[in-house]
Amino acid sequence: MQNQSKAALLVMDVQNGIVNRIGEENIVPFQQAVEAARQNDIPVIYIRLAFREGYPEASPRNKAFSAISTHGSMTASDAAVQIHESVRPLPGEPIVTKLRVSAFTGSDLEVILRSRGIDTLILSGIATSGVVLSTLREAADKDYTITVLSDACLDPAPEVHRVLIEKIFPRQADVLTVSGWKETLA
Repeated sequence: MQNQSKAALLVMDVQNGIVNRIGEENIVPFQQAVEAARQNDIPVIYIRLAFREGYPEASPRNKAFSAISTHGSMTASDAAVQIHESVRPLPGEPIVTKLRVSAFTGSDLEVILRSRGIDTLILSGIATSGVVLSTLREAADKDYTITVLSDACLDPAPEVHRVLIEKIFPRQADVLTVSGWKETLA
């Protein structure tokens, strides 16, 4: 059983623009993870990707983010970057805005984790090959204990998701389903 007082659930990139593309019916495991965390007094921290007006953070050398700046979306006030209502944060649950793929890059996530004494991260997010992979790698390099919730991670490429969950992630994290994780909390 994990030391729950030092764990946090990260709900990453479950924001309107992304959920609208993948379908709200796929969010049930995220809802179950959030509910389980709250019931077990595990802090829930939401991560979103958003930029300032004018995209001063989007380098023309960054293939993905320079493309976003040409479309005129993804600014902090856009509806597309707000956390989806199906996993709506409660008052006091932080929403961290990041500027790159990893939840750590360009955000104050590490300050929040340190200030709360958190040393264990439970990862969920969209996409498995994006925010989950990048955050897992960086968190491992920062010596966090990591669990990935396999069914609370989604990717547009099912085979990529499978390889990451089955072959890559277990090298640096425990990989559990939401129901398997909930059993460790009992």
